[in-house]
Amino acid sequence: MRRRHFTLGLGANFLTLDGCATSPFSTVDRLMTRAVHDGKMPGAILVIGHHNTVVHRSVIGHRALVPEREKLTIDTVFDMASLTKPLVTALCLMQLVEAGRLSLDTKVTALLPDFAANGKGDISLRLLLTHYSGLPPDLPLTAPWQGRDEALRLACASPLMARPGSTFIYSDINFIVLGRIVEIVSGNSLQQQARHGIFAPLSMGHSDFLPRASEQKIIAPTQYQDDGTMLRGVVHDPTARRMGGIAGHAGLFSREDDLVRYIAALIACRAGQNSAFPLSRAGVLLMTTPQQPRDRRELRGLGWDIDTHYSSLRGEGFPPGSFGHTGFTGPSLWIAPESGSFVLILTNRVHPRGGVSLVALRRSVSTEVARVLSTF
Repeated sequence: MRRRHFTLGLGANFLTLDGCATSPFSTVDRLMTRAVHDGKMPGAILVIGHHNTVVHRSVIGHRALVPEREKLTIDTVFDMASLTKPLVTALCLMQLVEAGRLSLDTKVTALLPDFAANGKGDISLRLLLTHYSGLPPDLPLTAPWQGRDEALRLACASPLMARPGSTFIYSDINFIVLGRIVEIVSGNSLQQQARHGIFAPLSMGHSDFLPRASEQKIIAPTQYQDDGTMLRGVVHDPTARRMGGIAGHAGLFSREDDLVRYIAALIACRAGQNSAFPLSRAGVLLMTTPQQPRDRRELRGLGWDIDTHYSSLRGEGFPPGSFGHTGFTGPSLWIAPESGSFVLILTNRVHPRGGVSLVALRRSVSTEVARVLSTF
């Protein structure tokens, strides 16, 4: 077995088993390859970590199917969709909390007085972060509104679907509001705050909102628009697109090496090891342990999913206390911090015309990965 060692500069040494004559993850690769062959996604990058080590990588299929086929490569940049929420917005917010400029129990109305409309005056930042605000899933898209100011106005005017604190309702509005709060308190745009507070300290040189024109050729396209043009390097989420591509709920573009740096630093920081992760260990523990209202059964961290009806990507083998998130365009991440394990899938499953659900595939992959890792 040929082994190659490399260091990410995050207090953890990573090992890759690429190139082994036989891989213990061959069954996992077959699951991924079958999904590509069956048309569930054009291609995918799979990265598996365990004990501060990358133990497996695979690159399968294509980056683009139309107008021409393009082979998927490891340097492909993906639209991360809702992974923007925990990776960027929640972390930016928590940095401001640690700096003493906010509290998790700060009422939204202390920063956005108009948010009090329709009985929302008692909603705190914690309720937004855990999706227990009672807000509906998204802003209305039937009217042709445009702009970040209009998005915020609609969010402030939004009615409730449930009493705040009573019910878990996954809502993009929560993170649209949180993104704006980051901007108000920091004095920077969300993009600037993420660049300075996250991407720079973690050396994530290929992650950003509004990716550079020079990277267009390595960005995975997503979906045809109604006018027949293909979205490529433009955020897929229609609300974020109306907001100009920078939003708290979606808009991040990133790639495999940057994400592995982020994940490695997060796991190391949570374990109390030397890490470049731009938050304290106490802050990371808050983000990745249950923070929902007392006695609520759907468990959410601050931005991260822990145990809700969205947690099927945990599979049947990863333990309680693990956490993760998905993105509508296809990417997913699940982390088991006690063993330093993770499963990262990067794909543009909506390409070229909307795609199909990957719920069953993610569950099967995580179940098989956990089974293999238990033998290590």
